[in-house]
Amino acid sequence: MKKNKPKFIVVTGGVISGLGKGITTSSIGRLLRDDLKVIPIKCDGYLNTDPGTMNPLEHGEVFVLDDGGEVDMDFGHYERFIGIRARKEWNLTMGRIFQSIIEKERKGVFLGKTVQHIPHVTNEIKGRILEVCEAEKPDVVLIEIGGTVGDMENELYIESARQLRQELGSDMVSFVHLTYIPAPSSLGEQKTKPTQQSVKLLNERGIFPSIIIGRSEQFLTEKVKNKIALFCNIEEEAVISGVDVKTVYENPILYDSEGITDLIKKKLGIKFKPKLDLWIELVERIKKPSRELEIAIAGKYTALRDAYASLVEALTHAGAHLDCRVNIRWVDTVELEKKKKEINKVFEGVSGLIVPGGFGARGSEGKIMAINYARVNKLPFLGICYGLQLAVVEFARNECGLELANTTELESEGITTPYPVICLLESQKSVKNKGGTMRLGAQFVRIFPGTKLRELYKKRVIRERFRHRYEVNPEFMPTLEKHGMRFSAEGESGIVQAIEIPDHPFFLASQFHPEFLSSLEHPAPLFYGFVAACIEHKKQKK
Repeated sequence: MKKNKPKFIVVTGGVISGLGKGITTSSIGRLLRDDLKVIPIKCDGYLNTDPGTMNPLEHGEVFVLDDGGEVDMDFGHYERFIGIRARKEWNLTMGRIFQSIIEKERKGVFLGKTVQHIPHVTNEIKGRILEVCEAEKPDVVLIEIGGTVGDMENELYIESARQLRQELGSDMVSFVHLTYIPAPSSLGEQKTKPTQQSVKLLNERGIFPSIIIGRSEQFLTEKVKNKIALFCNIEEEAVISGVDVKTVYENPILYDSEGITDLIKKKLGIKFKPKLDLWIELVERIKKPSRELEIAIAGKYTALRDAYASLVEALTHAGAHLDCRVNIRWVDTVELEKKKKEINKVFEGVSGLIVPGGFGARGSEGKIMAINYARVNKLPFLGICYGLQLAVVEFARNECGLELANTTELESEGITTPYPVICLLESQKSVKNKGGTMRLGAQFVRIFPGTKLRELYKKRVIRERFRHRYEVNPEFMPTLEKHGMRFSAEGESGIVQAIEIPDHPFFLASQFHPEFLSSLEHPAPLFYGFVAACIEHKKQKK
């Protein structure tokens, strides 16, 4: 295949949102990746430049890339399934598109013409997609169009995809439509009408899907497949069951068994053979583990589990390699603050605790309470980002005698401290804007010898992803060390990157986010070590 002529697979969604277009796109990528270079591009309709300043309770997790890009959480799925390291240019948002159009208009790039959605915006979208192709030289480009067909927000992306197929040819661009097949309990059968109407909406926009995936609780019946094929003008073999599965990692196996691999080969004229032996073995371990345990995740965004998507997946990865199902007990730290006397009951029976990243005062004291419980009761603990910072605050208060110790992050909310054990990074002191200005992306981390962290990573230098503004205050490091805290890693400029407590079975916290680099085949060492410690803790409790 000529490197300068990639094939395109465009994934759209119909009927309802939340069907799993990101997982579907990632699963197709997983099937292609062993023999082909695959690049995913996500098209989001919102007017934000990126998701960096969006509330996790509204949009879910902000996923951070090596290059510092703050992108849609679907990029986490792309990286975990396809095994690539994505770039921020691969995430198109309508906010960024319009920003570029306006800047070009102000500079006179359009030579006085009336700037319109078509052709100027659609040309901008296509131009960005083709720029990625030029830079990356992929064999296949997967384009996921966010939202549902018929949404106002994604109309320009869909029109751009139509034009792309018109310009490049039907043998170069193929469409996969993910839709919903309801089966009302009162009727006892699968209904195809919503799918027919969804495909009709696509047809009205000049798009005729090559493959239709019907999301449903049960496999699609032959009758249903035949009916969809008839009314949607598609071969019956191109109607695929997207049945509910026990784990998202089962989807590539499911789609392959449903014939999507042969369909893609046929539609686009490409050759590839998925190598799924290890993947299948790990999926079986997820589905049928020999043991299980429960871990508490204490945070303030627990109302929307997608806010901690990569965290949950990292635990699944570690569990698969340790033949252990990791069940999660979600602890809302805002509510925990109201139940100080019930804290033993809240954490009763759990084998470990994670305090993940976050921001601000709300729920912070609840996190500190949880950390104290884990430290005092020798419960395996893993802190991430803000979790590290609050672990330092807890230790300073309860072990170093600095009762009013806190982070200066809370000063903007009226909470001051005489002992600022966590302070603003020097590089952040002149920053005014919030979006895209944190210490972001992949950074080198030097791990000190003789530490638990070094034992887990088995490397002197690692590269991990960051998203923070605050650091451990160097002025208080001697005091913290004197009372038993160990600083186990540092950044290139001497910033503390990890801490641990040696006389605890497992008490580690990292300023970086190890969950962003974890995958099913290669679990993050920090999560692997944490889950192993939780397994040991449960054994000892018995």
